Amino acid sequence: MIKKTILPVVLATIWISISEFVRNEFILKSYWTDHYEGLGLIFPSEPINGAVWGIWSLCFAIGIYIISQKFSLVQTTLLSWFVGFVLMWLVTGNMNVLPFGILPFAIPLSILEVFGAVFIITKMTNRSK
Repeated sequence: MIKKTILPVVLATIWISISEFVRNEFILKSYWTDHYEGLGLIFPSEPINGAVWGIWSLCFAIGIYIISQKFSLVQTTLLSWFVGFVLMWLVTGNMNVLPFGILPFAIPLSILEVFGAVFIITKMTNRSK
């Protein structure tokens, strides 16, 4: 139970969290801060924001685990990416808080992030469809 369920989800959560942190704090930080400054806002980077992203990463990993029970690695990757990122970008874009200039970087990096999480989960649960 723990080795086939909890451990894969925890490791996928760690992978997602690291990926999100590196992408948004090191690679795309200036896009975020400049965009928020242009809106007259301060980019939220308090510890509570990091904690919420940690919860998001856990929830996303759980969702990926559930989706992986029914679909192949590629199908799970594409469906999870759509649900986790495309829908988030639609909402944040609609609220005008998404700097669209990040997308050429964020799209491939987010697909890599999701693939990594799906790979971890499918390999650890022996679900290589």
